[in-house]
Amino acid sequence: MVSDSFSHIRGWVFDLDNTLYPPEIRLFDQIEQRMTAFLMQELKVDQASANRLRKQYWATYGTTLAGLMQCHGIDPDPYLHEVHDIDFSVIAPDPNLRDRIAGLQGRKIVYTNGSRDYANKVLDARGLSGIFDAVYGVENANYRPKPERAAFEHVFAQDGIDVSTAAMFEDDPRNLAAPFEMGMRTVHVAPQSHASPFIDHHTDDLTAFLTLLGK
Repeated sequence: MVSDSFSHIRGWVFDLDNTLYPPEIRLFDQIEQRMTAFLMQELKVDQASANRLRKQYWATYGTTLAGLMQCHGIDPDPYLHEVHDIDFSVIAPDPNLRDRIAGLQGRKIVYTNGSRDYANKVLDARGLSGIFDAVYGVENANYRPKPERAAFEHVFAQDGIDVSTAAMFEDDPRNLAAPFEMGMRTVHVAPQSHASPFIDHHTDDLTAFLTLLGK
């Protein structure tokens, strides 16, 4: 049974985007548009070039921001404020998900490659505020992004979470490699499964999966 493999878990780490809300909301579409606009303005490039660089930096460095910092020395804070200034009204509260997460035994945190302020706004719109023990953004990892193991280690050290008794829920498969290597139980949350040795479980419905745990 699925619940048996989580019997030792006392720490619950959740990614934010496309994990704590369904991808069909397409919230990240708004962010990508603002990323492209930011690149066009700051780098003085056209839209096609900005989109190409945005995707290239994400693939190479883990986030567009990491690429901008590495290649152009961009100040991260204005960027994070600009790209996350979006419409949150498209997000609907999910009381069932709230109940399932709130009922988990142990420490519960959110860790995102977005900013902490943005994460809190998403949680508020989703009706999930107040049920997590802590919320961490990319700034808490010194702006180093998942999937870098050092980013995970930095955040987890701040939090004090015991990775040997923790689980990671994440929509991006590459962001589960480091948690798996660190000894965490890993859950891929996405519409399509992804065959990988560092994914323990897959679900396309986070609420339903948490229900299976019987926590």
